[in-house]
Amino acid sequence: MLNNKNSERRFEPVTSKSALGLSDRQKDIIQKFAAFGSLVVLAAAFAATSDAFFTLGNGMTIGLQVTSIALLGIGATYVIITGGIDLSVGSVVALSGVVAALAVKDLNAPVWLGMVFGILTGALCGAINGLLVTRMTLPPFIATLGMMLIARGVALQITDARAVSGLGDAFGVLGNGSLFRLESLDDQGFPVVSFPGIPYPVVLMVVIALVAAFVLRRTVLGRHIYAVGSNGDAARLSGVNVNRISAFTYIISGTLAGLTGCVLMSRLVTGQPNEGVGYELDAIASAVIGGTSLIGGVGTISGTVIGAFVIGILRNGLNMNGVSAFTQQIVIGLVILGTVWIDQMRNRR
Repeated sequence: MLNNKNSERRFEPVTSKSALGLSDRQKDIIQKFAAFGSLVVLAAAFAATSDAFFTLGNGMTIGLQVTSIALLGIGATYVIITGGIDLSVGSVVALSGVVAALAVKDLNAPVWLGMVFGILTGALCGAINGLLVTRMTLPPFIATLGMMLIARGVALQITDARAVSGLGDAFGVLGNGSLFRLESLDDQGFPVVSFPGIPYPVVLMVVIALVAAFVLRRTVLGRHIYAVGSNGDAARLSGVNVNRISAFTYIISGTLAGLTGCVLMSRLVTGQPNEGVGYELDAIASAVIGGTSLIGGVGTISGTVIGAFVIGILRNGLNMNGVSAFTQQIVIGLVILGTVWIDQMRNRR
């Protein structure tokens, strides 16, 4: 009996901590600091090449640009942690935004109610994605690819492929307003802005990021999300409703896409059915750059926000240095490929 026990102990698989000397928590921290280090390096490089980079106005611009990427990236993080993928968020952004715009213009709904319609539209698209993946057992790639085409087609159909305009100034408050804005009048009665304030979209991003991070790290629901992505069969045997958890993450992704669509259309003060093209790639990229693993089970909201800022600062800095949009796509594509390669190497180890 003693020999059998020793034999079993001798062939016991080693854990990642004993093999590499690092726990999963420590590896997450290293990945997050690597992304943050990249962010600091980019900021320093662009500050050295442009005097206007470290200005308050440019900081506000970066914040507004990052908001959409971060909100969609948070939804993508939830889905990817469970081992799924959502390719439909860019089209859902457009559909939700034009639904909100049409509700305000054609139905004479209050702006807040129109925004609610837009967000509910995104949530409905996410719920359909969840049903397709969990009930009809379609691969997430195919299910969300179909939704991407359907949502874009519906957005173009209900608007006749034209922008929805004439929405009024109130429609633009969410996207263009700011908190703690300070201004005064000069001697001639013209407004002088002392502090432009914190844009409402940035405030919204911070609040949602904090709530999403709390849910993932501090609640039973969050632990179930990680469990589904780590080992779905083991989670099911432990009593976790795997289908319900997976569907929930798609609903979250769709809801955040709906909110993003409302924010974007509010910034433009028009409903654009062609908005959001390629946004799904930015969302996935921000999550992966921040350390979310494409095989599931690993990811943090803070890392995704850092990844969103990496993309936003990269685009902003390249723009300020006169780099063409085509070259920017090449650079960001290389960053994504490099990040995914690093993620794959980490998983193999």
